[in-house]
Amino acid sequence: MSSREHNKNDLLERKISAIIRAENQKVAEQAMQAAVDGGFRVVEFTLTTPGALNLITQFRENNDLIVGAGTVMSSALAQEAVGAGAQFLVSPVCNINVIQEAVKLDVVSIPGTFTATEMETAHQAGADLVKLFPAPANVAEYIRFILAPQPYLKIFPTSGVNLDNMMDVLDSGAAGIGFVRPLFDPETIRNKNYDKIRQRAEAIVERLASL
Repeated sequence: MSSREHNKNDLLERKISAIIRAENQKVAEQAMQAAVDGGFRVVEFTLTTPGALNLITQFRENNDLIVGAGTVMSSALAQEAVGAGAQFLVSPVCNINVIQEAVKLDVVSIPGTFTATEMETAHQAGADLVKLFPAPANVAEYIRFILAPQPYLKIFPTSGVNLDNMMDVLDSGAAGIGFVRPLFDPETIRNKNYDKIRQRAEAIVERLASL
């Protein structure tokens, strides 16, 4: 099995990812460590975060984690991220070049899509999963609508999901879910309240265990 297939299977099994976007490398590091301490085993550093490549390399040292890069907008960025150790690449948009680059680099690609057509385009181009972004009003219902005619899609919403609706979203057929603000809300990050992040992570992991 290729490492891409292996990582894809791991992502589908683990289901939840912690996604950090911060303005400071040290804060991003400590916040993500708090999420890991709380039980998250899939972590994503957006490339808009200072030092994101260094953080990817650093967190890859923990063999229990799957580490990815977010906001990957070009083939060049894809190469840099994979060079740093990224095992999956996430974009807010569907960039065919990035999807094809991920296939070449043997890593998982998760492009950003919103409509059924965009998801199909990404799927046909070789995307492993499709990120649902931005969030529609009712994420779970929206996913149900799309999966009815396109049940083969692996939809991974990364906004609009929180502790209260996460189980409904997974029940709707989502392949997994990413947590940004509900895990790393700006105020908690500003206050460097890492203990609160760890507690939130634990609550999410505990809710998932009830699946």
